[in-house]
Amino acid sequence: MFLPVVAYGHPTLKKMSVNIDKDYPNLTELIENMWETMYESNGVGLAAPQVNLNIRLFLVDSNPFKEDYPEAKGQKKVIINAKIIEEEGEEWAFQEGCLSVPEIHEEIMRNPRIRIQYYDENWQYHDEWIEGIVARIMQHEYDHIDGKIFIERLSPMRKLLLKRKLSEITEGKIEPNYRMLFPVLKKARR
Repeated sequence: MFLPVVAYGHPTLKKMSVNIDKDYPNLTELIENMWETMYESNGVGLAAPQVNLNIRLFLVDSNPFKEDYPEAKGQKKVIINAKIIEEEGEEWAFQEGCLSVPEIHEEIMRNPRIRIQYYDENWQYHDEWIEGIVARIMQHEYDHIDGKIFIERLSPMRKLLLKRKLSEITEGKIEPNYRMLFPVLKKARR
């Protein structure tokens, strides 16, 4: 089932998410619904706060980048209760977008290598070093479970230039090709 994606400005996106355990209600179904939502929205990652749940869960499928970034091949993961332990390397710029902030793509600086600890959907523990585009996607989704959005990494001037577009997203004055939950109801059109 496709879950509505919460839009920029929604209070859920600003909250720190909480850890869950293997008894979290309907977890398997939630994960399946999140995969469907991510794929139908043409995303490569989706965090639970983006579907209005403040839990430390996100999905990553970097395969769409495998032609340009070989490390992306086969990197489809469910990440539960993640903790980034270390970040390494010289930050590099890449144009990021976000399902919660449609129609905006901006150059964001991130480290190329991270050490992340997490559980997968089978509750197997992982402690891994992740590199390149996969590390970037994970950092983007990790920001969501920490109550942050990629545009917070922009300069104050760049954020000011995006203010009008961000207001339009918050007010639902956009028409993405997937269902969204807006923090401000659309005004009736005459």
